Amino acid sequence: MSIVLPRSRVTHVYALHMLNERLQILVTSEQRRRLEREAQRRGVSVGSLIREAVDAHFGGVTVEDRRQALTVIAAMRGSFATPEELNRMVEDERDEAADVMLGRLRP
Repeated sequence: MSIVLPRSRVTHVYALHMLNERLQILVTSEQRRRLEREAQRRGVSVGSLIREAVDAHFGGVTVEDRRQALTVIAAMRGSFATPEELNRMVEDERDEAADVMLGRLRP
């Protein structure tokens, strides 16, 4: 499978992973203690630990998928924004939208 990128001008590339599915499970007290202990040992959340276990058991993103993604990202022209810069850009856009809605600026 090959990925064709548009030749449009890209100014920013964001490294974000969106989680959009919520799952609720019941575990025993002992399972929860083990999960919390391991998550703390690794310095990650219990949710992250569970997502990792699901990928390890049922298959996740393959090494080849990751290599292909790196190739695509490396071919992009643009710059990375730090989380602080990204937050500032979002706030600026929200402020501008609010000004337009309040009639202080024209769209």
